[in-house]
Amino acid sequence: MADEIKTEKTRYSDAELAEFKTIIEEKLEAAKAEYNTLRKVVMHNGSNDIEDTTPAFKTVEDDGSYQMTKEEASQLAQRQYKFIQNLEGALQRIENKTYGICRVTGKLIPKERLKLVPHATLTVEAKEMLAKTGKN
Repeated sequence: MADEIKTEKTRYSDAELAEFKTIIEEKLEAAKAEYNTLRKVVMHNGSNDIEDTTPAFKTVEDDGSYQMTKEEASQLAQRQYKFIQNLEGALQRIENKTYGICRVTGKLIPKERLKLVPHATLTVEAKEMLAKTGKN
């Protein structure tokens, strides 16, 4: 009979999931806008025409530093793309009602962590445990 009484939540309520969904959708919109800006910088052919409105990329003097800046933008774009994929995965977990459940321990990830890292799939404890064992 003791097994029937559960004191620990096993998932977030639909109302809580809706709250997280709003947070994630806002972050996703901002991330996509930043990604598109970075892509434009990477795709920019190096001409300094009137369409180039990014001052950091307009004032670069020699080709070597322009290329470095373009490479940095490319790396940032790749990171941003991965972030977008992670946020989209979080939205899918919300739809499946599995959002906020640690993929290692099965416990709920604290709300505070999810508000800071909305695409988190691990509790801090699980993340530290995996770091010690060298697994991801």
